[in-house]
Amino acid sequence: MSSIKRYLSFVKPYKGRIFLTIIIGMIKFGIPLLMPLFVRYIIDHIIGDQSLSEHEMLHTLFLLLGVAFFIFAIIRPPVEYLRQYLAQWVGNRVLFDIREQLFDHIQKLSLGFYARSKTGEIISRVIHDVEQTKNFIMTGLMNIWLDMSTIIIAVIIMLTMDIKLTLVSLMLFPVYVVAVKIFYGRLRQLTRHRSQALAEVQGHLHERVQGIPVTRSFALEEYEQKQFSQHNKNFLNRALDHTEWNARTFAVMNTVTDLGPLLVVGFASYFVITADLTIGTMVAFVNYMERVYSPLRRLISSSTTLVQSIASMDRVYEFIDETYDIEDKADAPWLTEVKGTVQFDHVYFRYQNHEEMVLKDINLEVAQGETIALVGMSGGGKSTLISLIPRFYDVTDGTIRIDGTDIRDVQARSIRDKIGMVLQDNLLFSESIEMNIRMGNPDASQESVVEAAKAANAHQFITELSDGYQTLVGERGVKLSGGQKQRIAIARIFLKNPPLLILDEATSALDLESEHLIQEALENLASNRTTFVVAHRLSTITHADRIIVLDHGQIVEVGTHHQLLAKQGSYYNLYQVQNLDFPNDI
Repeated sequence: MSSIKRYLSFVKPYKGRIFLTIIIGMIKFGIPLLMPLFVRYIIDHIIGDQSLSEHEMLHTLFLLLGVAFFIFAIIRPPVEYLRQYLAQWVGNRVLFDIREQLFDHIQKLSLGFYARSKTGEIISRVIHDVEQTKNFIMTGLMNIWLDMSTIIIAVIIMLTMDIKLTLVSLMLFPVYVVAVKIFYGRLRQLTRHRSQALAEVQGHLHERVQGIPVTRSFALEEYEQKQFSQHNKNFLNRALDHTEWNARTFAVMNTVTDLGPLLVVGFASYFVITADLTIGTMVAFVNYMERVYSPLRRLISSSTTLVQSIASMDRVYEFIDETYDIEDKADAPWLTEVKGTVQFDHVYFRYQNHEEMVLKDINLEVAQGETIALVGMSGGGKSTLISLIPRFYDVTDGTIRIDGTDIRDVQARSIRDKIGMVLQDNLLFSESIEMNIRMGNPDASQESVVEAAKAANAHQFITELSDGYQTLVGERGVKLSGGQKQRIAIARIFLKNPPLLILDEATSALDLESEHLIQEALENLASNRTTFVVAHRLSTITHADRIIVLDHGQIVEVGTHHQLLAKQGSYYNLYQVQNLDFPNDI
């Protein structure tokens, strides 16, 4: 199905208003077509009628002008208002509906998609490209039809006045049609290239703005300026290619529309001289040529705008057609209650089909309320393993079960609803502290929010801020320290109160005081919950019920802290690398 047909599915609910807008628009554009008839009547039947006295001429003239003023001053303004309002209303409603669907789509796309896509490019499609498609409604579904209607009505009136002169005025129409066919296919392609180049600039800019601290700390301003200039120059080249072809298009089209009126003036003058045409009819015809060729020129501009909107439409649907890596089965139920047992049964996983397995034959049974720590060298598969539990990715082979149920047999959102995650770099939204805590449970009471903050050892520092719980944290929580952000993130998990807990490097890169407060909060949080802890700092997981050592995607050791030290295997070596003091009883 073409982009246009798919786009029309968004337009269909508003077809009644669009039809009404076109009818009102035809009245609006039809009213000016009366002006040449007024002029013709005044010249031929008032000024040129020698049988009328001066008094009769003036009486008829004022009567005609009164009718004209009533039409143009009383009728036309509300018609113009209604056409503009209805057209903009429909256009904005359609864009609202498209962006609603796109945001829903964005939330369903996998983490793999975001790993290979730039945020700025996604935003460009949702904002810039969707906005461009509005021109399809305003221009394609409304203005083009109105301009064509104006031309048809004008031609019909001209035919009633003089058939020969009307045929002369239409002589260049076939040339116009051929020129449109030649120029606009290429223009659509160039428009798509320009839009893609703009999206790349926006994607690069968004990424670099977020990375300004890195640029400053490494003194990379000149290097980054060159990098941006490359993207910017690519967009400039695409824009100039588009501009050049667009200029050619307008040059040819405007030449055609300029020659048409010249032909009419020449032939009309000849017919007047040879007494085959009245002066009033000639003046009216010349005026009608303007009424015909002005819409024709607008059609040229509209065609360019339409090509741009269709190119943007193609990019929007290219984004909509991105497939979901994680999809629920058609009859998948909602996971209503979770006790907390988790089983990994011969689990294998790789990110792409052509890549090697990241996880290999993982077998693990976790009891309700048990705390499991995952350790190992970087790249061993720890974070990958825990990302399979909330179905951020699906296993390549094998099965993961929660309370005996294959997680692929229930709705993914219902699993995530039962899991709380605290990461190394938790994202806070640029709103109030209260709002960020409420992410755990938007319907929670103010008292519950405060209790969650107290449990996370966050209440004291929050109350010391100027606006307390209403303090705005800035983009990504930039106004808070790392430890403060972690405690806000832990507070929202307390508010959510899930039966399963995942802690991924939750205490790394923190000062000792913050680490102590957060470690205490995490221990309270993990109480009576099934908990998975990923940690590089082994001192933070010595209390775990079991420690799982991963190496190159495989489980190589399982046991308690003391058991693994006594074995003097992989865990022992990791412990020794970190220069920790060994207990005397190993």
